[in-house]
Amino acid sequence: MKKPFTTIAIGLFVLIALLHVVRLLFQWEVAVNGVIIPLWVSLIGFIISGALAVMVYLECR
Repeated sequence: MKKPFTTIAIGLFVLIALLHVVRLLFQWEVAVNGVIIPLWVSLIGFIISGALAVMVYLECR
């Protein structure tokens, strides 16, 4: 991979996906402005960020 921004973007998407998986596994509670965010939101976040990481990786190959 010759493009540093692409490599950074892939790394960030993978990191975000991993954080969502960790939240699901450990069932961490997240509250934003007093509202608790349900765990299923992390499942959607994992799917989206993981898909973006794969798509950017395939695009740069």
